[in-house]
Amino acid sequence: MAVKLKILFLCTGNSCRSQMAEGWARHLRGKGIEPYSAGIEVRELDPNAVKVMAEAGVDISHHRPKHLDEVKHIPFDMVITVCDSANESCPVFPGKVKRLHVNFDDPPKPAKGAKSVEEALAHYRRVRDEIRHFVETLPNVVEQ
Repeated sequence: MAVKLKILFLCTGNSCRSQMAEGWARHLRGKGIEPYSAGIEVRELDPNAVKVMAEAGVDISHHRPKHLDEVKHIPFDMVITVCDSANESCPVFPGKVKRLHVNFDDPPKPAKGAKSVEEALAHYRRVRDEIRHFVETLPNVVEQ
């Protein structure tokens, strides 16, 4: 059996984008990737992220937001920051850890100004789908 790549998705609060990325990676690339997610700080798991992921057939309701300190002992092959704030605050990891930054919009920000629940969820769905597309390209990205 091939060794799985250990990939950390890092975000500010580990409540939405990094959780979605971990969920997609586990769902789509679980045979080759061992995904983790964490945050520079910890916030509550975003219920709208859970909802839109469930709509797409991925259950992240059992996920728990984690602080970076909880996973820093893991020998990651790659750390992917999914927001600018985490990228700016990302510590140096020992060894030959590849770093990659891909900034995804923070769905709660535009959702706050939404005129309806459906309009708010549309922001989450868009980011969910963008993250899915990115995760689908991960084997190619990792090899670069």
